[in-house]
Amino acid sequence: MEEFFNELFDYNFFCNKQLIEACGELKKVPEKSIKLFSHILNAHHIWNARIVGIPSTLGVWQEHAVKDWEDIHYENQRNTFEIITGADNYERRIDYENSEGRLFTNTTQDMLFHIINHSTHHRAQILADFRDQGIAPISLDYVFYKR
Repeated sequence: MEEFFNELFDYNFFCNKQLIEACGELKKVPEKSIKLFSHILNAHHIWNARIVGIPSTLGVWQEHAVKDWEDIHYENQRNTFEIITGADNYERRIDYENSEGRLFTNTTQDMLFHIINHSTHHRAQILADFRDQGIAPISLDYVFYKR
């Protein structure tokens, strides 16, 4: 399981880094894309915090300047790899409150996979926003990453 998650998070890291670099080259990043990518970073941070049992320091929809994305992204990735490396049981159940204060329980495995799936979902929305704004979307397909 550790190898599986390491590969998924390597891919996630690659995709986010590509988007950070693409946005860094734009004269003006679309507002919707800023909101969505900030949300990707925040959600990753929040899920990491839930897994390790500490309070999150970021809000779900808190927006970040494009210049700050890389640092947040690296910190999220570093924390996730520590979680993966230290996990002795991916089926460990974790109780947490969602952003609306409702209580839930999921496994570490569920939470880690959710980070990947959630990020992919919102990256696709960002690429659609790029297209809508006349910006050529970048290819983030897994097969291109593996080539």
